[in-house]
Amino acid sequence: MGAVILENVITEQFYSLYKPLLFSLAYRMLGSVMDAEDIVQEAFLTLCKSGSDHIQNMKAYMCKIVTNRCLERLRSTSKQRVDYVGTWLPEPLVTTASDEMDPMQSYLQKESVSTAYLLLLQQFSYVERAVFLLREAMQYDYEEIADIVGKSSANCRQIFHRAKRSLSVKDVSDHSDRLAPEKTTNLVEQFMYALTSGDAAQIMKCLSTDAVLLTDGGGKVKALTQPLHGHIRISHSVSSFLKKWPGSLSYRIAMVNGQPGIVVYMDEQMWSVISFKVLDGHIVSLYFVANPVDTPHA
Repeated sequence: MGAVILENVITEQFYSLYKPLLFSLAYRMLGSVMDAEDIVQEAFLTLCKSGSDHIQNMKAYMCKIVTNRCLERLRSTSKQRVDYVGTWLPEPLVTTASDEMDPMQSYLQKESVSTAYLLLLQQFSYVERAVFLLREAMQYDYEEIADIVGKSSANCRQIFHRAKRSLSVKDVSDHSDRLAPEKTTNLVEQFMYALTSGDAAQIMKCLSTDAVLLTDGGGKVKALTQPLHGHIRISHSVSSFLKKWPGSLSYRIAMVNGQPGIVVYMDEQMWSVISFKVLDGHIVSLYFVANPVDTPHA
């Protein structure tokens, strides 16, 4: 009994230490808060059952479990993604003021989890995504990555460099959104006030001329089946849509995927989440997820 209690204590210590890292990996692999949390929980249940005495590198061991579980989940749900109606967007990761002191939220704020970044990762195959994240984000060497994904180290090196070449440095680093967080917040606030007033002209001022709007209703809420392009079309469409929508809408600024975003409430119930990509002082991409699952994240 004493050995079991000791093992549980050790597992809890590893849980506190590695949960942020593992959640970040799983979330970027899957784009789903709920699935990422489930897989991290499953990984630690596996550790609790197997014990830790035989493990030489706990971090690599847990990353291997999480990566393989993510690959299994992606393969099992691939048909659902193919049959998905409209645009698929990552599940929003919303941080509220009460989360600011959470060590996991502090960790995630330093990671690349923006909606734009997660969508870029969708360009990769499942294995490419795993190799890229393990190398780019987790800084594993190719021998470790090879052991995790079951490929040769030379193959992993090729996969990583091919994936790296397919994305521009500007897109991968996403520095444009992080250079001036106060200016980005101010821009998002201006956009929120424009939404509140329903003023198409004010909405348009916040957008770049070639802005794009992507919406995802999760199969539960009506959404655009194709991206909407251009600041004029977007501003008039959004303004018209909000004026016609029944119920009382309110808007609040929140951190969404590590960037300033907007949470929309209908009759005081969370209804949708809007995240953005900002370049040169204007919004270039809007990501509108209606009826988000399990947000805000705790």
